[in-house]
This record gives sequence, structure tokens and C-alpha cells, in this order.
Amino acid sequence: MNELFEDFGKAYASQNGYQLAQTLSPVPLPGQPNYLKAVRQSTNAQSVKHDIKHFIKASTSHRRKMDHDEVTGWVEVYTAYWSALGEIIAGESGKGSWTKVYDSWKELTSMLIRGYNSFGFKAWSIPSLYMVGKYLRLFAIKSDEERSRTANDPSVGSSLLQDDFDSETDKQGQLRDCEQHLKRIFTLCLNDRAPLEESRKWGIYFVINLLFKTYFKLNSASLSRTILKTLAVYKDKGDMPPLEMFPKSQRVTFKYYEGVLFFLEENYIEAETHLTEAWELCHKDAKPQAERILTYLIPCRLLTSHVLPTKAMLANYPRLQDRFLPLAKCIKSGNLRAFDLALQHGEDEFVKRRIYLTLERGRDIALRNLLRKVFLAGGFEESKDGDNAPVRRTRVPVSEFHAAISMESGGNFVDPDEVECLLANMIYKVSCPSRSLRKAPVAFWDPVE
Repeated sequence: MNELFEDFGKAYASQNGYQLAQTLSPVPLPGQPNYLKAVRQSTNAQSVKHDIKHFIKASTSHRRKMDHDEVTGWVEVYTAYWSALGEIIAGESGKGSWTKVYDSWKELTSMLIRGYNSFGFKAWSIPSLYMVGKYLRLFAIKSDEERSRTANDPSVGSSLLQDDFDSETDKQGQLRDCEQHLKRIFTLCLNDRAPLEESRKWGIYFVINLLFKTYFKLNSASLSRTILKTLAVYKDKGDMPPLEMFPKSQRVTFKYYEGVLFFLEENYIEAETHLTEAWELCHKDAKPQAERILTYLIPCRLLTSHVLPTKAMLANYPRLQDRFLPLAKCIKSGNLRAFDLALQHGEDEFVKRRIYLTLERGRDIALRNLLRKVFLAGGFEESKDGDNAPVRRTRVPVSEFHAAISMESGGNFVDPDEVECLLANMIYKVSCPSRSLRKAPVAFWDPVE
């Protein structure tokens, strides 16, 4: 415990919030796998508060003096942390449960929030909220998974608990509870009235990102709109630092989720704007994050700009190559049958990512390219004035379109009335002003034709 509070004292003296947050980590320090166990075994339940108070005073007295209320607050926080370590260690050894870990970590979260409300914790320490909130969400997910396994396991007598525990209704009960505590942190940061230089508002986007992740995990993405509307009110009042002043990692995550929200609302132009910004801000070595962004940006660009990713662009993303390059090839060639098969091949993943219906619209673009090929294959017709150059044939028999569509549909017979309907829809979509094409501003994209 001496090492823990030596790090605490250094962080407090230098007002380094990230260094302070590391002292509340439930993960052992690099190269010290027994670090958490050593902290846990350094005291006992009877003397833990007295010992922690002694170490806090000893580590800060010769560096930066801490007032009595703040000492009391940090004693409560680290006492809750010490208790949580006991549950974490027991869980890792198979003697505890993730539900107990979550409950103990929830108590730590409450103590930390109370520290800001009642004991005068300074705004520079808000990274400790990041640490606690991040693992609160992860422990909630693990607890829900454990509870779900227990409910479905007859060997633990789950049938006796059917009246008390509905596995469907309470499937994500802990994560829903976690969401309420994350909203407490959100409110704590948002309602701080201190000057912006010393405000807890600098922690707002990290907490918003945690809430976004929680809402998406709960399949309640629409609730994110409430958070964004609240944030917009404070922005309009000029009571919020500009997004550009926050760490780039937080901006990337925020823009990604904001773009996905617009994507799910089928506002693809706005979605493309936010996702493109997230992609451009994303670090070049953050391959998993860039892959998630492109998963939604590619369908957006397909619909808004009628452009597709090149093979070179996806060179570092083999999973995206498998998902999108077959579709891109079929769209460019106008092969309707191959497009349907490629869409069917990736159906499970596309549905999981909620991009299936958007990609399905790519069939219209494939059909447009096929009809264009028929038009170009028609060649030229003689000009009415013998001196003028030949001009493209302006009238194409429906039978030619019918033959092409039947051939690219795998040789299956297509009703002529259906072909006429497809042609009429295509004429409407091409002529409709809202569907006019825009020039693609980003490199490494191929036009579909």
C-alpha cells in the first residue's frame, strides 16, 4: 500500500489526473502481476480506514497540503477501492462472482461522485472518473453474462428461481443500472459552475462516449439523442468548451457514434460528414477503430456519392475486403445475381452491424450500371444530316433491357412487366433532385461506373 499512496502523493502534488487515475485501476501494474493482491493484503477491514488516512497524509504532507474534507473524501474512495479489490481477486480465483465485483465497484463509483459533490475534489482529478466509469461498464457486462449463464444452467437450481428472475426481462439489468450511474457522472460534469479553466466539463465527452457505448449495447441507441440535445443547449449558451479543444481520441469516438446515429436515422449526408471527420482524425495505427468507422462510411459513400472503396484503400483491413470488395465488384459490373449472392454471404455480419438494408440499396446502382451498359452497347445511329457525326441511339427497345436483366439475374426469367417497372423506377430516381450525385472529395474511392 505504501507504493500505491506514494504514486497518489506524486500525482496530487503535480495535479496529474491521469497518474492519479492509475492508482484506482483494477488491473495490475505492468510487470507486477501480484500488485493488487499486495495492496489488498497490506491491511484488514478493521484498520483499513486508519491506514489509508495515515498513508494519504504521509504522502502529501511534504508535497502539497490537503485539507481535512478532501482527506476524508479520498479515504472513503480508497476504502471502497480496497473492498472492490477483494472481490476482484476472489473472482479471478473462482471464489467470487462478477455480480459482487460490479456491486463493489458501483460503491467505489458512488464514493468518488460523492467526493466531488461533498468533499471538494478538484477538476484536475476527473480522469479518475474515466477509470471508474470505464470499468463499471465492463464489470456490468460481465455480471450480466454471468447472471444469464446461471439462469440457463439447471445444475445451479435455476428452475427454483423462475418466479424471482426473468432471464429475458433482466438480461441486461446490471448494464441498465450502470447507465444510471454513468448519467450521474454526466450530470456531475455538465452542471459544474466553476470557470471553464477549472471546470469538470472537460470530462464531459469521455462520459458521453461511455453512455453511447452503453446505449448501443442495450440496443437503445435512440436514447443517445437525449444526451446530444442536452449538450446542444449548453453549447448554444456558450457554456461548453469547443469540441476541438478536447483530446483527439475522445473526438474520434464522439464523431463516430454521432455519425452512426445519423446513419441509423437514414440521414446519410450528415452521417457521412461525421464519419469522414472521425476517419480523418483517427490515428493511422488504430486499425480496429478505423475499421469500425469504415464499416459505416462505405455504405454512406455508396448512397450519397455513388463511390466505392478501392482495393488499395482496404489493404490493411482484410475483414472489410471480404465484406465489401465482392459487392463493389458486382455493382461496378452490374451483375445482379452475383450481388445478391455476395449480400447473402455477408448477411449475418451486415445485419449485426445494421448496414444490411443500406447495402441492399446498392442493387439499384448495380441495375443502373447494367442499363447503362445496354445503352452504350446500342452504339450509334446515323445522323439525319449526312454531314454531322453519328449520335448515340436515343431509343432502346425494352426487349434489350429485358434480355440484359434476365442474363445478369443468373439466366432466370424476368417478367417483362417487372422490367418496365424497374425502368420506370430508375428513371424516377435518376431525375429526382434529392438523389443527384455529388463529387467525392476523399481519395482512394472509385466511382461506380
